[in-house]
Amino acid sequence: MVHTIDSALTGSARPNETIIADDQRLSPRMDMSEFLTLKDHVYSYITKKIMNGELLPNEKINENDIVRALSISRTPVREALIQLASEGLLQNVPRKGFVLSHVDESTAKELYALIGLLEGYAAKLVVGAITQKDLSNMDFYVASMNLAIDSGNDEMYYQIQAQFHDVYLSLCDNKTLLDTLAQMKKKFVRKVYRTEGISDMQKVLHMTNDEHQEIVDLFRAKKADELEMAVRRHWNVDLAYLEAI
Repeated sequence: MVHTIDSALTGSARPNETIIADDQRLSPRMDMSEFLTLKDHVYSYITKKIMNGELLPNEKINENDIVRALSISRTPVREALIQLASEGLLQNVPRKGFVLSHVDESTAKELYALIGLLEGYAAKLVVGAITQKDLSNMDFYVASMNLAIDSGNDEMYYQIQAQFHDVYLSLCDNKTLLDTLAQMKKKFVRKVYRTEGISDMQKVLHMTNDEHQEIVDLFRAKKADELEMAVRRHWNVDLAYLEAI
C-alpha cells in the first residue's frame, strides 16, 4: 500500500506498509501476499516474530508450533528455516535444530564499520548519476522520518531509512559490493532499534536523520569525497548497540 507524507502524519500508514515518494507512484500496487508460496508465508511468519522480539537469540525454533499455528505441513516450514539459515538469520545447530543467530555489540560494531566503508564508497561511485528525482525522493524520506520520530513510530523510521539508502544504492552497478552489503545488513535480524536503557530515543533518531539530510545536501552539491566520509560517519559504531540482539 502506498502512503504519502500526509498519511504518515495522520497515522494512517501502518508499520508494515511502505512509504514511497509521490513521483514513484506509477500504478496501484497489488497485494503480493496473494501470490506468496507456503514457504514464503512461513518465512514472513518467522521474521515477524524476530522483529517483534518473540524469538530470543540461541532459542530453538519449534517447528511443531509453526506447523500448528499455520495449519500447514512440515515441508514448507523446513524450507523456510533453511532459507533463513542460508541468509544468516538462523543457525542450524547439531542435535538442537534451528536457533536465532546472535549479534552481540562487538559484532554489531564490526558490521557498522564495514558497512560504512562500503556504503560510503558506493555513494561516491554514484554521485554523478543522482537525478533531481532521486534528490526529491530522498528529501521526502527525510521529512517522513522526522514525522515517524515525532510520532514515536520507531519501526516506521527503520523502514523508511532503509528506503532512503536504497535510493542511491540502487544506482550502483558494483554487484559484488551490493551483495556484500546486503549480506551484512541481513545479520541485523530485528529490523527495529533497541530502546532499552535509552532515555531519549527521539533525540538520537533526530540526530541520525540530520545526517540523512547532510547526505542529501552533499549529493546535491556533488561533493564526492565529503559525501563518502559523511556516509562513513553515519554508520556510527557507537550506535551499533541499537541493533545488537
